[in-house]
Amino acid sequence: MSSESQRLRAREPEEVALFRAAILSGKPWYLALLEMIGRWALPEEEMGGRNYRYLLHGEAFDWLLLAERLCSSADGLIPEDEYESLVFRGLPPERVERGVFRRLVGNAKYRGILNFWYGVVAEEALQLVVEDGLRKERRAAGFADDEGFSEEETFKRLYGEGRAVLLRAFRKEMGYPQRRSTTLTELKEFTYWLFKRRVNGCEPARVASDTRRGLTRLRELRSELDPF
Repeated sequence: MSSESQRLRAREPEEVALFRAAILSGKPWYLALLEMIGRWALPEEEMGGRNYRYLLHGEAFDWLLLAERLCSSADGLIPEDEYESLVFRGLPPERVERGVFRRLVGNAKYRGILNFWYGVVAEEALQLVVEDGLRKERRAAGFADDEGFSEEETFKRLYGEGRAVLLRAFRKEMGYPQRRSTTLTELKEFTYWLFKRRVNGCEPARVASDTRRGLTRLRELRSELDPF
């Protein structure tokens, strides 16, 4: 190992080394991963010039981002196809019962993961449902599928304002600069902010109905191995 690699290893959180050691000892890597997620304490970190923000708005925990970070430091101990399936598709290599998942990650992390699940993942699915509905309405009215269609319509239907207006309001509230581009982390934070806006601004029955629509779409796209 080079001196640079040794220096980087020395700065790694303890959980990274424990994760590798657990796999080398014979523990299934996915169970070892969940245990390390339960132990993890950093809300965000910088590594390799990249910012990893695991905790959004102090309450939504991006567990798959942490999974990516830990698995990428496992020195090839994880099968590539299983790594890609989890990190890029959210599909674990084996089924873990919800109670076991919760015990391994801990109650606090589990609540944060559920917040992320409903507030980011399911909210994105709901946006797709609304967009599909708007496209069907336009086709029924005789318009071509993409003729004059704008993402702004989806956001107005769901949140009462267009995306550009909402993004400016989000950035102002968060103290972020008003830039032309957005990062993936900012998009996740924005989606969670939109979720909370929708929940706080709509009737409970409407919120429940919309959430069910998003979850239904999500189940159509994801595997039964999904822990949620």
